[in-house]
Amino acid sequence: MTEQTASNPIDLFRDTSQAILNEISKVIVGQNNLIHHLIVTLLAEGNALLEGVPGLGKTLLVRTLSQILDCSFNRIQFTPDLMPADITGTMIITETPEGRRGFRFEKGPIFNNLVLADEINRAAPRTQSALLEAMQENQVSLEGETLALPQPFIVLATQNPIEYEGTFPLPEAQLDRFLVRLTLGYPEPAEEQSILQQRRERQKETVELEAVLPSNGLLEMQAAVETVYVHPDLEGYIVAIVTETRRDRHVAVGGSPRASLALMKLARAQAALSGREYVLPDDIKAYIHPVLAHRLLLLPEFWMRKNLITEVINTALRSVPVPVLSTPEQG
Repeated sequence: MTEQTASNPIDLFRDTSQAILNEISKVIVGQNNLIHHLIVTLLAEGNALLEGVPGLGKTLLVRTLSQILDCSFNRIQFTPDLMPADITGTMIITETPEGRRGFRFEKGPIFNNLVLADEINRAAPRTQSALLEAMQENQVSLEGETLALPQPFIVLATQNPIEYEGTFPLPEAQLDRFLVRLTLGYPEPAEEQSILQQRRERQKETVELEAVLPSNGLLEMQAAVETVYVHPDLEGYIVAIVTETRRDRHVAVGGSPRASLALMKLARAQAALSGREYVLPDDIKAYIHPVLAHRLLLLPEFWMRKNLITEVINTALRSVPVPVLSTPEQG
């Protein structure tokens, strides 16, 4: 991949993404749209929040991605008694053969390329903050020592629906750290039967997977995404949509500038995955809901209207004219 990537990195995106999907299909049945969104999020160097009830294969999906992308992986099960040090690490006492004592930093499970924060909303806010601060800074500081997290570093967090008992909803400021929020649904009956059939035929739990990318391959693809062109009119299109969410009469807090940046990042990654060196309006539209849905806060009198945020986003999308651009091929 390396020599070809240096000449024209975008050319290989489509083949690579298809190879990733082929490997994932050995383990995961269905969820094609979700998997596509996750791959785009990884290419955009973003963290993702996955929402859905337990038992839908979230852990399996993330572990499978880590194997295919040749990334180190760890899973952190969030519980009410989980402490920040259980995530980031802690100082431990050491003793030399001569009997001298000192301290050594013992790294926590966060020191991996791909980290699954399972059921993040079951932990206390203080513990949630420890993870989210590390996500923001890309480093961990303890007792005056600062250690950089490995690159790439991506957190895929899962949460149960907020109406479940024993959950601590993530504050809006922390939700904003996630590039996207994606929802997992139950498989279709035919897909669920296919899951049973696959398990019966292979006669074992584990599946042998091949790494599609070499070491540092994901970093190379992420760097290539930065070369994708975004027309100034499309930048204005992104800003106009996000601005409309702030003006809506139902909304207390609209999309932030971070939301605009997230849309641009994802649109570039989507374009690259489609084999293009430039962004189209449809690349932006594809990620409007995943980017904005968890960032908008309704006024208290509208909290009970469950589908209102979707309506607000659709209204913003309809109210902004789509720029008419000529593609590079059209001149």
